[in-house]
Amino acid sequence: MKVAFHTLGCKVNQYETEALKESFKGRGYEIVAESGPADVYVINTCTVTSIADRKSRQYIRRVKKMNPESIIAVTGCYAEVKPEEASDIEGVDIVIGNKSKMNIPDYLETFLKGASPVYANEPIQSVSEYSETGNISAMESKTRAFIKVQDGCNRFCSYCIIPYARGELRSRPLAGIVREAETLIDNGFKEIVLTGINTALYGAEEGFAGSYGVEGVINGLNGLGGDFRLRLSSLEPTVIDAEYVKKLFKYEKLCHHIHLSLQSGSDRVLELMNRKYSINEYMEIVRVLKDFDPGYGISADLIAGFPGESEDDFKKSLEIVQKVNFCKVHVFKYSDRKGTAAAEMSGRIDGKEKSRRSAVLMAEGERAAGRFFKNNLGKQKRVLIEEFVENTGLYTAYTDNYIRVYIKANFDEKRVNFNEFVDVKLTGLYEDGMNAEII
Repeated sequence: MKVAFHTLGCKVNQYETEALKESFKGRGYEIVAESGPADVYVINTCTVTSIADRKSRQYIRRVKKMNPESIIAVTGCYAEVKPEEASDIEGVDIVIGNKSKMNIPDYLETFLKGASPVYANEPIQSVSEYSETGNISAMESKTRAFIKVQDGCNRFCSYCIIPYARGELRSRPLAGIVREAETLIDNGFKEIVLTGINTALYGAEEGFAGSYGVEGVINGLNGLGGDFRLRLSSLEPTVIDAEYVKKLFKYEKLCHHIHLSLQSGSDRVLELMNRKYSINEYMEIVRVLKDFDPGYGISADLIAGFPGESEDDFKKSLEIVQKVNFCKVHVFKYSDRKGTAAAEMSGRIDGKEKSRRSAVLMAEGERAAGRFFKNNLGKQKRVLIEEFVENTGLYTAYTDNYIRVYIKANFDEKRVNFNEFVDVKLTGLYEDGMNAEII
């Protein structure tokens, strides 16, 4: 039986999809590309915004049209938060919440025996300990692999549905993380990305038998043998501060890039969002990073049109983007999530105005990235080759500070190989990154 997967949303979802693939393979199922015909489609959904909900529904309907006889299994955060809505979509056979996600092969076999819809949505809030999925050994990228180090969040930002979709904070024992990293490195992966729902909260739950803070994970992996590098998917300034960031500088395998979620440049709006830091504290983290390495890559999220956000609040967000040469800015229009505190707030922003603010922030984010790229002109960097694009004749790669690099193939000179580290010189701006030449 052929099984295809489609993943929406975050790196944690991508990791869990890979774990599911390996579970299905172990039972003799054939894993096929989502673009081709399959007997079963497993859709790992997201619910972080209303757009994510819509994309989840659209894809469910699309794959059913591709093969009307296929079995559709819906899981992930949309299935967790809105299970009835997911099960009401025509063609859906199985709805599984996050608590039981890794048991989908069992539920599929139950469905095959009875051919009646399967609905398993035990509340994720009842889960208090990290559940191992087994070590993954591969990822689609072939060069970069994610390792999930924790799940859940207890911060309850006023706009965020994820604590309700993912449950309490649970951290993975370090021994399992190290074993998985060793497997992935042995299988040739050159970049290991540490990910979680709130990675900085690793080990913060009561009774966890390990060290607090993601630094302990980095320390456990930094000394492993092999030619590889480590990358953090994100750190939350609600959890870490400038002093904590300084502890990371001694790890030579850790990439000089941090996704440091901002959300707003206004202290007033940050308070409404229940974010536990000020703009001065955020900027102090930025200063420490740039003092350590002026080329340190910092990416950020921003929300446009949060309830009560004034024009002055919006301008303060714009000013932060203008002040910090972010390597990437992700902008989201505020989206009501039923059950969150923000969904009950007054001061709603008109849809057109949210779109305007979002567009302005995105344009400013692109200019900030351009300034960041210009500051890297002429620098020598070690990059990881990820693919060769035949129609452009360019290799693509990433620097450790998260610049997408394009290298013209010259087959009369040294030929580079996929999944190989090479030294390059950054020579100019190009599309969403920079041109480079091999040294």
